[in-house]
Amino acid sequence: MLSKLQLHGEVWLAADIHLGPNSPKTAQAFYQFLKQAQKEAKALILCGDIFHAWVGADLAMDPPPWLAHAIYHFRDAAQDIPIFFMRGNRDFLLNPRMAHYVGAQMLDDQVILQTDHHRMLLTHGDELCTDDVSYQNFRRRVRNKRVQQLFLALPLSWRLAIAGGLRKRSKNKQQVMSAEHITDVNEIACMDLLRAYDENILLHGHTHRPALHRMQDDEGRIYSRIVLPDWEFDHSNPTRSGWLALHADGQMTLHRQHQAPLKFKLKKQHDV
Repeated sequence: MLSKLQLHGEVWLAADIHLGPNSPKTAQAFYQFLKQAQKEAKALILCGDIFHAWVGADLAMDPPPWLAHAIYHFRDAAQDIPIFFMRGNRDFLLNPRMAHYVGAQMLDDQVILQTDHHRMLLTHGDELCTDDVSYQNFRRRVRNKRVQQLFLALPLSWRLAIAGGLRKRSKNKQQVMSAEHITDVNEIACMDLLRAYDENILLHGHTHRPALHRMQDDEGRIYSRIVLPDWEFDHSNPTRSGWLALHADGQMTLHRQHQAPLKFKLKKQHDV
């Protein structure tokens, strides 16, 4: 049974901001977005990869400048709207204590969101990239509680070095692959997940391919999959950002930088 989150009014969702020491322009754009959310939204959900890497809550005890700025802006926004964190593939070590420290609330890795007019299953999305067998094996290892305890017991400097090495390997892998060949989610895995919980709308990030997809299973049942944009202002031209707004009137708007907003309305599972 998945946990449920019930919210009222306009809800905004974003993912894959990748805050870190090497992305000051991305951070600045995201903090402007936080200010906008404070004024226009009733709640904000960040669906994973909020940080480019997270090696443990002790990083925040004497935070480097980039993290101190992030903590300040999260706490400031949380004075006006509730903020919710989900874990991603890069910040899977985030925990409720850290979320609370910055004024946010921690969500499970998969959750049902219920608003006044919307109901959907939220997840970061990396667990749905089932065609990437090597990554799924790695994911199972690092999500093991005993492995995490051993890692967190290491000195902070060691953990930072390990995270840097993993980032370098990931970057090198992506440099020899075109965007089209970077593993996407498996649609059968997506439909299996939705069927397991009797839902028909899935929202995720992770793949950096913002879009609205329609899927149909062998029985003719229709599903919708909404993919959130990633944020990148430091190492990409053109720059990228965006979010999904769930409006109080039942409409949705997928905002993608350099593209016209995509406005749509999806039926709930049991609408006739």
